[in-house]
Amino acid sequence: MAGDEGIEKSAILLIALGEDNAAEVLKHLAPKEVQRLGHAMAGMKSVPRARVEAVLEEFHRIAGEASSVHVDTDAYIRSILTKALGDDKASNLISRILQGGDTNGIEGLKWMDAQTVADLIRNEHPQIIATILVHLDRDQASEILNLFTERLRNDTILRIATLEGVQPEALRELNEVMLRLLSGSANIKKAAMGGVRTVAEILNFMGTANETTVVDAVREYDPDLAQKIIDEMFVFENLMDVDDRGIQLLLREIQSDSLILAMKGASEELREKIFKNMSQRAAEMLREDLEARGPVRLSEVEAEQKEILKIVRRLADEGQIVLGGKGGEEMV
Repeated sequence: MAGDEGIEKSAILLIALGEDNAAEVLKHLAPKEVQRLGHAMAGMKSVPRARVEAVLEEFHRIAGEASSVHVDTDAYIRSILTKALGDDKASNLISRILQGGDTNGIEGLKWMDAQTVADLIRNEHPQIIATILVHLDRDQASEILNLFTERLRNDTILRIATLEGVQPEALRELNEVMLRLLSGSANIKKAAMGGVRTVAEILNFMGTANETTVVDAVREYDPDLAQKIIDEMFVFENLMDVDDRGIQLLLREIQSDSLILAMKGASEELREKIFKNMSQRAAEMLREDLEARGPVRLSEVEAEQKEILKIVRRLADEGQIVLGGKGGEEMV
């Protein structure tokens, strides 16, 4: 369902399928997909018959290629449909999707707004807060952390960074916390994992000022850990999230030899993104140089990628490019 057109087609298809069938489909989608579809469906006033028929014909043509997917949680479905459609419109569909089941515990936190969750958990022990946050989506965890005091935010981030896993007994204790906070029975189906990557993903959604103070606080505790977090925050493949204008600005700053080495370790998708942001002649020359270069050491590739990422960070700090998923002010 990539792109606005894909979302629109999917929304039209769900509307055409009718409520019962649409509910069955939504049960198998990821939370983010349900959210986007819910908004698209809510915004549709009328769709021309020809448009509906075209979408149905396209679906019929590609249906044989579809593969099944697994939904991770249904708590999001309750929240997302309510946000997209409102209580009255969503209630009937929600009851069909969730089949009357109540959702509590951590899953319940996932459909609350960040301020409510922050108020609920801010007085818990930072280790408990860390364990709760690694269960949540990274953008939601980031919003919640931004509502904490600087001291609590830094302490929690440090604990997430050094959290390697959660033992069953700790999960049971966490469940008791959730029972007390939400007066329900949490059914936690998976162990939470923290670590450097989790922190990096959370910080990627945080505003620059808070991100800087968090990283500085971690650096005081453990400089190597802070550097690992920085390295994970934006890796070479994340250039896929930079818009075309940003890629073009970046390419002006990179030497040809450096780009060739770095692209040796890039996915085909990223290579094509870079090629399309060059002139046709420059792209052809780069393709030829890549083929002619032959095998290179992985250490050389990674070293060049890191050098390019330094340029990316500089351009981002200067406000010339926007890194994908970054929190803060929206671009208009």
